[in-house]
Amino acid sequence: MKVFAKEHLAKFQSLLALAVMVVVLSFASDRFLTSENILNVLRQISVNLTVSIGMTMIILTGGIDLSIGSVVALSGAVAAGLLKNGISLPYWNVTLQFTVFGAIVAGIAVGLVAGWCNGFVITRFRVPPFVATLGMLSIARGLTQLWTHNYPITNLGKQFTFMGLGYLWGIPMPVWISAALVPVFVLVTRRTRFGRHLYAVGGNERAARLSGVNVNRVKLLAYMFGAALAGVAGLLTAARSNAADPKVGVGYELDSIAAVVIGGTSLAGGRGSILGTVLGCLIIGVLNNGLGLVGVSSEWQLVVKGVVIIVAVAIDQAGRRAE
Repeated sequence: MKVFAKEHLAKFQSLLALAVMVVVLSFASDRFLTSENILNVLRQISVNLTVSIGMTMIILTGGIDLSIGSVVALSGAVAAGLLKNGISLPYWNVTLQFTVFGAIVAGIAVGLVAGWCNGFVITRFRVPPFVATLGMLSIARGLTQLWTHNYPITNLGKQFTFMGLGYLWGIPMPVWISAALVPVFVLVTRRTRFGRHLYAVGGNERAARLSGVNVNRVKLLAYMFGAALAGVAGLLTAARSNAADPKVGVGYELDSIAAVVIGGTSLAGGRGSILGTVLGCLIIGVLNNGLGLVGVSSEWQLVVKGVVIIVAVAIDQAGRRAE
């Protein structure tokens, strides 16, 4: 009976933490539970949620991706540059112009390529994920600066910015887009062979390999999915600000890892869920928003966030030792 209670407490601890925060902050600020503020929180977490869904799959394999923030910047910059200026092919004396759809596809493709490079280096050359993705962090950031000449690409047009600034039935488009991704990847992780293999590789890579799982393929796909979703986040970020800023995305990987860990996904791999990550993103979003409403400075917000991350990891480690 005690073990059963422990399991259920561990399963719902993120939800309980979110509920307690909402109750406390609703008493601390009368603006917190207004519909305007709730939509503001959801809009604020949409980019982090998009990135964190991909990060969840990577961490489930026992990996990590530190390049996510730079890939966000690169994908948004490439899409914005192609949409605004096209691409010149001097050899044929031709300039290719891109539609909004073409620019979106190009931005996501940039993410896929970056993810493939990460996965290839990790699986083929056995480079630790921390090192491989740290290298990609620098490469993607440098390519972004070269592509943009270190200046923002602005005035991207109403069609493109609609997905960042538009509303559908009174709800911001970034909220719709990130929310639509959740059930898709819940199904991918829970109802597909690939999803089952993610958990198997993270739980025990050697056992998974001996069971016939193509471990390298699973890892490669996880990093590709993660970076492609970073590409989507890059598009949302550029659309929201009507500009692709080469400096955007700094620290995104830390917020993403925090959301994944707070949501109950183990950094050791093999345990966690997309829905847990949704709760983790909500906790971080509510925490940032609530602390801002009650007048806590941004510096202290960082301190509080750091404490929450450490507590979440400590709880995870305690839970693993108790198993």
